[in-house]
Amino acid sequence: MKAEVFLPNDYRPAEDEPFMNERQLEYFRRKLLAWKGELLSDSRDTIEGLQDSTRNIPDIADRASEETDRALELRTRDRQRKLVAKIDAALRRIDEGEYGYCEETGEPISLKRLDARPIATMSLEAQERHERREKVHRDD
Repeated sequence: MKAEVFLPNDYRPAEDEPFMNERQLEYFRRKLLAWKGELLSDSRDTIEGLQDSTRNIPDIADRASEETDRALELRTRDRQRKLVAKIDAALRRIDEGEYGYCEETGEPISLKRLDARPIATMSLEAQERHERREKVHRDD
């Protein structure tokens, strides 16, 4: 069991401290866990809402509208399920000491990028190269 790392409420990772020190790792762990908690809470609310709305709607237009809303909600939940898997992968990388480093180059990912997108696995430059290659192959 690791010792608890104290983080003041206003703590933000800074460029002038050692990269991925205990405080930064704890900051990102808490950020990821809070995000995951929000997604799972939203998911529970959706399931309850879908269970409550399984009623027989006699009007065809109203039923079609209800089914469209449900399909959209299910697609949103599927995206969130995939996001939870990415959050879990980021938490594993923290535990394994790999968090914050580009999976392509091994270089540190900028703190600004990680703060904005804590599930990032590539530096901005590597991500842009990846997307350009993907676009080239898609256009074939």
